[in-house]
Amino acid sequence: MTTMSVERALSAGEPPARISPRRTLRHGLTLAWRNISQLKHSPEKLLDTTLMPIVFLLLFLYVFGGAVEGSTHSYLQKLLPGLVAQMAMFATMGLGTALNEDIHKGVFDRFRSLPIARSAPLIGTVLGDTVRFVIVMTVLVGFGSLLGFRFHTDPLSVLGAFALAYVFYLAVCWISVLVGLIAPSPETVQGLAFIWVMPLTFGSSILVPNTSTMPGWLEAWTKVNPVSHLAEAVRALTVGGSVGNHVWYTLGWAAAIVVVTFPIAMRMYSRRA
Repeated sequence: MTTMSVERALSAGEPPARISPRRTLRHGLTLAWRNISQLKHSPEKLLDTTLMPIVFLLLFLYVFGGAVEGSTHSYLQKLLPGLVAQMAMFATMGLGTALNEDIHKGVFDRFRSLPIARSAPLIGTVLGDTVRFVIVMTVLVGFGSLLGFRFHTDPLSVLGAFALAYVFYLAVCWISVLVGLIAPSPETVQGLAFIWVMPLTFGSSILVPNTSTMPGWLEAWTKVNPVSHLAEAVRALTVGGSVGNHVWYTLGWAAAIVVVTFPIAMRMYSRRA
């Protein structure tokens, strides 16, 4: 679907005095399909998304496996659920770059001239990036299964684990949206994104489930780090163990991120686009 066809679909009918949430969602889904169509016609944009989980899984498994768990097979059962949390974070980084490129190309200026909800372009950008999340998780689990990973819980629990990761992913997408709106150019988006992604992912229990060997200050950070809670929740739901409050902490963090970043993103969008 081209940008012109999206504009015709969005501008059909007279604009209402007040756009309802239902109509806002419909506008957002229409623009989400635009983003998905772009990926369909430019599959090379998904190359990093496809290779990243394979590279990280192989690298961390064979570098840390023997040292952390004594064997790569045992470590794989704990590593892969943790990488679900890490990949949920890394998968959002391409969103900010794509958003920044659209702003520089004037695409969002055209959207602002349409009778659509003001938030629809950003909502469409976030929802359209769902395909990236699905590809990352499919490649990660598929390749991990080839290496010997197996789920040890029921299908409903496994589905709940990936649903939780998706909810957190959608929340973190709004941070990536902010980065895309703040960055002066598409080339600087990745650098700015790494500044906040790296401490959250590597300063967590993703790679080392037992954080008691860490320095006190680092262990304290991992305990409040939302990525640690997501990783522990996914581990419990996929390979067994106590879920505890990790699910509720993850959902609470996801809600807090959206509550804080969404209004800021809308204000930045009004100034930038």
